[in-house]
Amino acid sequence: MPEHKVGTREDWQAAREELAKLEAEHAELGRRAKEKRRELPWVPVEKEYVFDTEDGKKTLEELFDGRSQLLGYNIMYGPDYEVGACPGCTTLGDELDPTRAPLSLYDVTLVCFSRAPIERLNAYKQRMGWSFPYVSTYDTDFPWDYGLALTP
Repeated sequence: MPEHKVGTREDWQAAREELAKLEAEHAELGRRAKEKRRELPWVPVEKEYVFDTEDGKKTLEELFDGRSQLLGYNIMYGPDYEVGACPGCTTLGDELDPTRAPLSLYDVTLVCFSRAPIERLNAYKQRMGWSFPYVSTYDTDFPWDYGLALTP
């Protein structure tokens, strides 16, 4: 185990107060970033995207599932990956399932995207026990047009 500084209660209190200031700055920066995110301009989607889903082909509009907002997360699972997505993305997938019902109350449909073919995504989804809609962007321009992929 790495060595750790041992100090007095006063040392701890001073360090804790310094950390509290840093945490407050972090919270304020997060609030400002959220505000900037909400101020981003909307851009019309000019291409007709068609995706593979477990229910067959769907357009981007159909992914909204009748709601006014679509929240899509890109899970890094490329077409040449031998196993599932990265550990961070896998953990994210585990956390997303419980949010679907509350999001739908706010007129939001949640989907996840990956670049692997739909058959591999469906197998991965089943193995992980996920229930969110999983959409394949394989062989579409979507991941390139929206910055979800940087290299082939």
